[in-house]
Amino acid sequence: MLSPDEILRSYIPMVNFIADIYGKNCEVILHDLRKLDHSIIAIRNNHITERKVNDTVTDFALKIVRNKDLYENNDYVTNYMGKTSDGKKILRASTFFIKDKDGNLIGMLCVNVDITFIHQMRDFISDLLMDKSDRNYDDKNMNEHQENFSENIKDLVSMSIANTLAEYDIEPNRMLMDEKKQIVANLESRGVFLLKGAVSEVANQLGVSEQTIYRYLKELELAK
Repeated sequence: MLSPDEILRSYIPMVNFIADIYGKNCEVILHDLRKLDHSIIAIRNNHITERKVNDTVTDFALKIVRNKDLYENNDYVTNYMGKTSDGKKILRASTFFIKDKDGNLIGMLCVNVDITFIHQMRDFISDLLMDKSDRNYDDKNMNEHQENFSENIKDLVSMSIANTLAEYDIEPNRMLMDEKKQIVANLESRGVFLLKGAVSEVANQLGVSEQTIYRYLKELELAK
């Protein structure tokens, strides 16, 4: 029976195989989810997201690790939307779940195709044809999930916090305790607290102590 390390290493040729098939507009990454803070163990065409070996996971990967339903009931998820940290590139992303002999999620094989130019050409053609209907393009899989790519843990945590705070119409320094608890619950469900340094960063953003964040997390655990 293969060990987790042997299982993950067996996927490295697939990284090169897929990248060679689809070319420079296709980034392929192999993640070891046993080390979330520096999960990337192989990557090709990293000019797309500018990530490298030993960089961290994405917000979407954290959600999967935190919420087991998706990977326990599926072998993969395909064709969802991804965006680079600067917001300039649109990616068509797909992820294959790598599990050990007991069904535990130990890794992911991710394929990110840069479709930015295709989107630009679609809009250009629509403008020429004076047809705005294509702008309302909707694909169930592309919109069901969304992934944001960050180069390091601090950026990933900060972006996750910013995305959560954007759902509220009030600044953190004006929030009530229950509202801050809700934000912590939201971040916890996204797997943010699986990353080192997340508690400190969240405490700083919400204007509370780290002990307060730990207390909120403890209350969430007891409420389950």
